[in-house]
Amino acid sequence: MKTILDKRARAALFRTRLRQAMTGAEMTQSALAREAGVDRSTVSQLLAEDGPRLPNAHVVGSCAAALGVSADWLLGLSDHPESAQALLASAMEMTDAPRALIDEQIFAWHRQAAGYKIRFVPATLPDILKTRAVLEWEYAPHLGRTAEQAINAATDRLNWMRESPSDYEIALPLHEMASMARGEGYYAGLPLPARQEQLDRMETLCRQLYPRLRVYMFDAKRVFSAGMTIFGPLLAAVYIGRTYIVFRDSERIRTLTAHVDALIREAEVTARQTPDVIAELRAGLSSQ
Repeated sequence: MKTILDKRARAALFRTRLRQAMTGAEMTQSALAREAGVDRSTVSQLLAEDGPRLPNAHVVGSCAAALGVSADWLLGLSDHPESAQALLASAMEMTDAPRALIDEQIFAWHRQAAGYKIRFVPATLPDILKTRAVLEWEYAPHLGRTAEQAINAATDRLNWMRESPSDYEIALPLHEMASMARGEGYYAGLPLPARQEQLDRMETLCRQLYPRLRVYMFDAKRVFSAGMTIFGPLLAAVYIGRTYIVFRDSERIRTLTAHVDALIREAEVTARQTPDVIAELRAGLSSQ
């Protein structure tokens, strides 16, 4: 519950924060008066210990703008000295999402979140579960270096991710797995042996790494999700193609976390069932 300050207490807090902001900005009374467009005597009155009154909104706003802080903070209405614009900028950012196997930014976020649960809704199959053949087929057109160099480097990093202290929960659309198994849609042109090997690898890893790695499959006709990764309580990155929209404020991270948790709760296939479902898809390809 927010504490309601009386006028004298709020005026005293205003003076304290005004002095604090001036010290932080290394700004004298004369400089503040000049930047805020007020008389120096006005600034002196604002700082006077016996002043029980608050200045008008225009003066507060001018001082806040000159000092680079929020008016709400000066008045004791907020605990954040940053302006609303600065808070928004720090809470959300947009960063490039290169179409490349080695994404330095994503790997850095994984390392920062080591020890926290990582929640992941991939745009395709998760890279950490893909075979070499699928990685070569999918990424070769986009690799700036040779496919061999890129895949070796990526393998080292993906191994680090699998061995990290983080738990991984992956929510995957059912149709994504079925499309890969049948070589349809995005996976059209992926050879049958590569699809068979991919299913074998996913089944093996889902069994071996459970419960640290838990893969759920949801019905996208019932629930939908954009691609995203949530790095514990630190940040959430939503993938929109060439760009990640990155959220760092706790409220939005909690909202996106709740979204992924809902996908997992409503999953048609639980993490325990996933290896068996993959095995069934693999068996269906044996007769082809």
